[in-house]
Amino acid sequence: MKKSEIKIIIELDDKHVPEKILWEATDGPSDRLQATDAISIAIWDHVQLNTMRMDLWTKEMPVLEMKRFFIEAIGGMADTLQNATGDDKMAKMIRSCCTELVEHVRKTEESK
Repeated sequence: MKKSEIKIIIELDDKHVPEKILWEATDGPSDRLQATDAISIAIWDHVQLNTMRMDLWTKEMPVLEMKRFFIEAIGGMADTLQNATGDDKMAKMIRSCCTELVEHVRKTEESK
């Protein structure tokens, strides 16, 4: 059986705020650690029937990039949901929400 591993290293400042996030995966795009500014991991606990989440971002990550990160993550979840369950309606609703969020961010940026 093939195994795949994902490794995440978080470098924290003295207040435990992430300064640097590094990651690598056996099936990843590189054979060495890659830097990133944010990660969002959701793990389903089938015993408790709930989701455990880990959201981390570096203190230098720009707010606009954070907003884009979340919109793209939510949109990707719509694709995964559609592929995994065949629920086209729910996927469409999530994508519609993403469209509204993009418009909100655009208007917010224009008003600055």
